[in-house]
Amino acid sequence: MDNFVRQKTLGGTAEFAGIALHTGQETSVRILPGDPDTGYRFRRTDISGHPEVEASVHNIQDTLLATSLGFNGAAVKTVEHLLSAMAGCGVDNAVIEIKGDEIPIMDGSAAPFVRGIEIVGLVDQEVPKRMLRIIDRIEVSENGASASLVPSDSFQVSFTIDFDHPLVGRQTLDFDYTPEFFMKEIAFARTFGFLKDVQAMVDKGLALGGSLENAVVVGDDRVLNPGGLRCEDEFVRHKILDTIGDLSLLGIPIIGAYSGYKAGHRINRLLMQEVLKHPDRWDLVLVEEKGDGLSHYLQLDEEAAQQVACAL
Repeated sequence: MDNFVRQKTLGGTAEFAGIALHTGQETSVRILPGDPDTGYRFRRTDISGHPEVEASVHNIQDTLLATSLGFNGAAVKTVEHLLSAMAGCGVDNAVIEIKGDEIPIMDGSAAPFVRGIEIVGLVDQEVPKRMLRIIDRIEVSENGASASLVPSDSFQVSFTIDFDHPLVGRQTLDFDYTPEFFMKEIAFARTFGFLKDVQAMVDKGLALGGSLENAVVVGDDRVLNPGGLRCEDEFVRHKILDTIGDLSLLGIPIIGAYSGYKAGHRINRLLMQEVLKHPDRWDLVLVEEKGDGLSHYLQLDEEAAQQVACAL
């Protein structure tokens, strides 16, 4: 146990409040430490009995412009930015109490959540960290979009966007995950949309809380936000942010290389479902730290692996 990387949870309670992007309602969130092997669990404190919704691919209810979960009548919408912050910072277990049915959008990125997590810090738990290691290619495609996972010694994300707009166009970024790199290079990237699409979203009851304070809005010939973009490829960085949040719904960190082309929440959901359909294309491992500073992976014994696999 001493040489294995341990699961982590928060060292205290992190609190957030603000407008929800799609409903436009005021909501609040408290992230509390979670027990080992429990993953992320949302708790609706505004509903009688405080029903819980596990952050799991099995509980995805909607992927239209956001990833939204539901279980036994309780819903939690637009979870991807908060989940990205927790997965990106290396949190394994947490209880997320929420008043309302949608996570506050904050500034449209994961950075406010990351700052809150940094303030309370992380603590090791007395249980080793289990990871899902890709050993054979898994891929999905739909309507010109695609995503895949292939073997790699670490978690990597390569993403390409391709928009028919002169201010966005085609952007590609390769990201080698570490918590430090996530916090520095990915967490700040804001969600974005096009001015021409805003009215259509509002007509569908979406983006009711959207503003230049919580989203990048792209007009015909300029970015409308005062100050413009935080970096020239903020668009593709945000897609990587979303992907990290979505993939956390597998319930276990991945060792493998993700590649996405014009992918979104729906494609990521299909990819996770494909992972679960093909247990012969991955195995379950523990992460062992060696004196050379490198990580080595020890495959779980058959009984332990079966127990974890059944929980996915």
